[in-house]
Amino acid sequence: MTTAAHPPAKTIPVARPCFGQEEEQAVLDVLRSGWVSQGPRVAEFEKQFAEYVGARQAVAVSSCTTALHLAMIVSGIQPGDEVLCPSFSFIATANSIRYAAAQPVFVDIDPISYNIDPGCIEEAITPRTRAILVVHQIGLPAAIAEIQEIADRKGLLVIEDAACAIGSEYRGQRIGRPHSPLACFSFHPRKILSTGEGGMITTNDDHVAARLRTLRQHAMTMSDLARHASAKVMIESYAEVGYNYRMTDLQAAIGLVQLRRLDGFIARRRMLAERYTQALSRLGWLQPPQETAECRHNFQSYAVRVLPGASVTRDELMQKLLDRGISSRRGIMSSHREPPYAAGNWDARLPETNRASDETIILPLFHQMTEEEQDYILDSIRDIAVSAGV
Repeated sequence: MTTAAHPPAKTIPVARPCFGQEEEQAVLDVLRSGWVSQGPRVAEFEKQFAEYVGARQAVAVSSCTTALHLAMIVSGIQPGDEVLCPSFSFIATANSIRYAAAQPVFVDIDPISYNIDPGCIEEAITPRTRAILVVHQIGLPAAIAEIQEIADRKGLLVIEDAACAIGSEYRGQRIGRPHSPLACFSFHPRKILSTGEGGMITTNDDHVAARLRTLRQHAMTMSDLARHASAKVMIESYAEVGYNYRMTDLQAAIGLVQLRRLDGFIARRRMLAERYTQALSRLGWLQPPQETAECRHNFQSYAVRVLPGASVTRDELMQKLLDRGISSRRGIMSSHREPPYAAGNWDARLPETNRASDETIILPLFHQMTEEEQDYILDSIRDIAVSAGV
């Protein structure tokens, strides 16, 4: 085990994508094929992704943000509608609602799971409420069954922001099956499966999938791949305003390799998370993440809470770790504290959100992390605690 007095030669990042020779070769193959835009690799990635999560359809797009925007459109969200969502999420969650000219209404979170609290949903519903945008925060599934029951009873739609949740499971089924009509994923470099940038929407509705594929390509009535494969001249048309939300074959080629490696990534992360939890549980001033019986966490990130009364604050801990070459991040932002969403008396309605946003910290966790690096992080936390008199 390393000691905090002897830091590693390089800074330990909070996250690192895991790309190897297979990904490199996949990109080279696409470059040499002459087809680098949305094409056959994207179609194959969609097929294999749908099979992995257990959905009828998967539609690849340029990011999870664009996935969420399209989900709003095909769900019929209209200007002036209200969509319930947590503030405790990356700002893209709220932004996607605004893109549809609707209004995000923030709902408080459960203090243990950090997901939207079903017990707070009904009081937030108004005659203008149209949908609930559920976030599976940091990869831990939300209480979908309880939320869907409320939505069904109140006549609301449910959309899943599953940006972090690839490979996570709820009641024995992978997120993205989907448990609601639409689930949206991210392939950003901080995610477990990364294509650099990129996203995916899963659904069991073939008609919705067809419209998503049209909208992602400027609402063109045929894909480039279909036109290229045709023996006849084909002239496209555009029935509505669409978007350039396409994924490239370069990204999809990387995604296909990453998908084959995904279960190994998750197994490694769960092992490292368990090492963290066993060590940090003994300290008494840090609260490790908790996994309920009905959920299987993919540990896209490892977030701990600096408990009230600790001799070091969350921000002080982050700085002291950085001084030792260890990167970290605040747990999750609170969107209602940012200027675009600051209007309204949100603080009074979101006490658990505010506490979690102020007290949580994300520690480094990535597939290639060595046990030596993790031991150095743990030793550093212990040393910081001792020097602070914890």
